[in-house]
Amino acid sequence: MSTDLTLLDDPALASTVPEVVDNVAVARLYGEPLFSVPRDLYIPPDALEIFLEAFEGPLDLLLYLIRKQNFNILDIPMAALTRQYLDYVEEIRSRNLELAAEYLLMAAMLIEIKSRMLLPPKKSADGEEPEDPRAELVRRLREYEQIKLAAQQLQQMPLAGRDFFRTQVVVAEHGTVQQRLPDVSIDELQQAWMEILQRARLVQRHRITREELSVREHMSQMLKRLQGQRFMAFEDLFDPGRGVAVMVVTFIALLELAKETLIDITQAESYAPIYVRLAYQPDQG
Repeated sequence: MSTDLTLLDDPALASTVPEVVDNVAVARLYGEPLFSVPRDLYIPPDALEIFLEAFEGPLDLLLYLIRKQNFNILDIPMAALTRQYLDYVEEIRSRNLELAAEYLLMAAMLIEIKSRMLLPPKKSADGEEPEDPRAELVRRLREYEQIKLAAQQLQQMPLAGRDFFRTQVVVAEHGTVQQRLPDVSIDELQQAWMEILQRARLVQRHRITREELSVREHMSQMLKRLQGQRFMAFEDLFDPGRGVAVMVVTFIALLELAKETLIDITQAESYAPIYVRLAYQPDQG
């Protein structure tokens, strides 16, 4: 069922609406208050509708009418049910003909059942009692009610991603909890490298020299610097005073060592300082 709310554009009636009462808006338009009613305002009769009931189909409507009137679903009074059903169908038929099509089909079925109940029952050829004309309708209603209740129960069950979230815990083989440090991404290495380059530009000097730089040599130097060190800060591996060229070769040497799994690049948490250490520990004995 639906109810129309229409604002009349009759100037005589509009004049009775107070424009401002204690600075209280008479209406809101797109969230903005209106302190007076426009004289040329006109709203069509079908512009505003309030839908009092919404049903998912003819069976849903029938089940609603039966439960509302406390009818026995095994002994449905077809006259009262059909009358109430037709009242609702006539209402939605005037609003939405396409929506009313399936409801009209059920209305025809109800009228047929009602007419069959008015006729005297005829026994079958084998003498058995004829089947109740309402039997098929009752079977469909009971099946629909069971499916609807099952759907409501499933909807109330906890759903992953809506009611709870899954978590993962890594446990070591000996039963101790292993701390998982966040992985260092390429973007974070690039950001740290850009910050070092920016600091290097502040202390650079104009020099014209030619120096042959070896990546392997810087790899060996970096391994020697890391020996005996538990951790070394990422920025401490670079010497801005030696220029950008040396820093580039040092960074390439760092990447090569990481590629060959000779060093570990770690970070305690996101956005924390990056540290470098040897991937192996020499024998202290």
